[in-house]
Amino acid sequence: MAVNSFREDEFMENTDKKKILKRLFSYLLEYKWILFAVLLCMGVTVAISLVNPLIIEEAIDHYIRESDFSGLMRLGVCALALNILFVLLVKVRMYVMSVVSNKILLRIRQDLYEHIQTLSFSFFDSRPTGKILARIIGDVNSLKDVLVNMVTTLIPEFITVLGVVVIMLVKDYRLALASLSTIPVMALGIWFVQKASHKRWGVFRKKSSNLNAYVHEDIAGMNVVQSFGAEEETREIFGNLTDEHQKAFVDAVTYADMFGPVIDFCWGIGAMMLYLIGIRFLGSEDISVGLLVAFGTYINMFWNPIMNLSSFYNNLVTNLTAAERIFDILDTEAEIVDASDVAELPDVQGEVTFSHVSFTYDKGTAAETKVLEDVSFKVSPGETIALVGPTGAGKTTIVNLISRFYDIEEGTICVDGFDLTKISIESLRRQMGVMTQDNFIFHGTVRDNILYGKLDATEDEMIAAAKAVNAHAFIMKMEKGYDTELKEHGAGLSIGQRQLIAFARTMISMPRILILDEATSSIDTHTEILVQKGIEALLAGRTSFVIAHRLSTIQNADRIFVIDKGGILEQGSPEELMKKKGAYYRLYMKQFEAAA
Repeated sequence: MAVNSFREDEFMENTDKKKILKRLFSYLLEYKWILFAVLLCMGVTVAISLVNPLIIEEAIDHYIRESDFSGLMRLGVCALALNILFVLLVKVRMYVMSVVSNKILLRIRQDLYEHIQTLSFSFFDSRPTGKILARIIGDVNSLKDVLVNMVTTLIPEFITVLGVVVIMLVKDYRLALASLSTIPVMALGIWFVQKASHKRWGVFRKKSSNLNAYVHEDIAGMNVVQSFGAEEETREIFGNLTDEHQKAFVDAVTYADMFGPVIDFCWGIGAMMLYLIGIRFLGSEDISVGLLVAFGTYINMFWNPIMNLSSFYNNLVTNLTAAERIFDILDTEAEIVDASDVAELPDVQGEVTFSHVSFTYDKGTAAETKVLEDVSFKVSPGETIALVGPTGAGKTTIVNLISRFYDIEEGTICVDGFDLTKISIESLRRQMGVMTQDNFIFHGTVRDNILYGKLDATEDEMIAAAKAVNAHAFIMKMEKGYDTELKEHGAGLSIGQRQLIAFARTMISMPRILILDEATSSIDTHTEILVQKGIEALLAGRTSFVIAHRLSTIQNADRIFVIDKGGILEQGSPEELMKKKGAYYRLYMKQFEAAA
């Protein structure tokens, strides 16, 4: 199948930045009443900041000029009270927005996680786990500053800029035009910087994802790395990936850091123009000292928000690619979904029918692989079917189609006469049990891992399932029995013990249809015999599909399907197939000769 590895950058469609921002803002609107209170706080703080220069002008041109020190003191006390209120309201709004932004991050991460669980196997087959983790953890975290600053920086600073411009134009339009003469230069500079910066931050995110994917893969396979002494090779790969990551970061930051110099340059020229026009051309007769000082304060109040807005914009450009990557997954449609008119599958007997079924992996791509073509068969309730054949023949594909982990391209699959595409996925999988040779053991107790198969199972049901697969005896020898804590992946347990716990987890669900994909391959021969007896007792009357390479383990199967070349080469009981001396006979004799 087509796979995006840690060596390849992820492909991203070009997205509309306005739509991305609108989607981010929609999360904020869920807290509209809290945001309304924050906006009121910001309105008061903006008003106070705009009044301060007027207070300075009043103090210089009236109270100081006329030596009215008592009036100056009253004005000073009023200014002090206003600015204490300013500080308090700023603290309140920052605290509230921090709480809101963290809640939104939790919501986005939850939405992302829940959506990922609905995606089909093909989604996970086509990309490393590390790249998915990078989006759930790193990319979501990157949005915090954007969400906070959308309210605490964008709105108040924008209002401040508008307020300053209006006041400056009202006070003296000539000084205002002189002070703001460099705005066109600033706009052109910022446009150029953001265009180059956004592209480079996108590359940086991809390199981060590649690095994360490799680290996850390398740690997961550390036993293989150390077993083959491949530390030097993995160190070299890691070094190359970190070099690419560093280069992409430096490249992005180089452009992002140009925002500040552009603003500083325009700020400096604007201030120079203010004093040049105010003092050199207009003179003291038209321009009072207080007005010039007030304008000097206002020009700082204009460019400070512009600097903050440019920093926000820089932060937005930096992290907008993270939002794009998050929404890219959220917009990925699940391939396997219930139709609008599906029905619930009732309790089934276990009849399974394939009618002219065909299936192709990666259809329409360069990696297209036809696995099944025009496959038909019928399995009666309670029948045990063994699937054998060479690797890649389609054995696992057949059982995955029964579980509807993939959708077929042609034909129909029915359970008890119900077309799988016309019943809910949950009601189908609830009545199925699937066990593979590589079963995952979760971090938690033995009890937690077994009850994962049926969360509401009783103690007796759990113990009965464990006894049926001969897991009970070794579990009771563990330090705390069923309450023994297991490490991730079942580290510390033998392969056989992990298999037995996973087998008990499948057994406790009491499935009507059971799928065993090389389920006993890691269990020793003695234990396997005991497990087979447990299977016979526990699953009597249930339909079973058993994939096995060791043909000695399927001699009790009702029928054997030999899968190869896109279909079923031959089928029948073990005795019938041995008498035919066809494909199954040749497979069996090869294994017998190898064992001898």
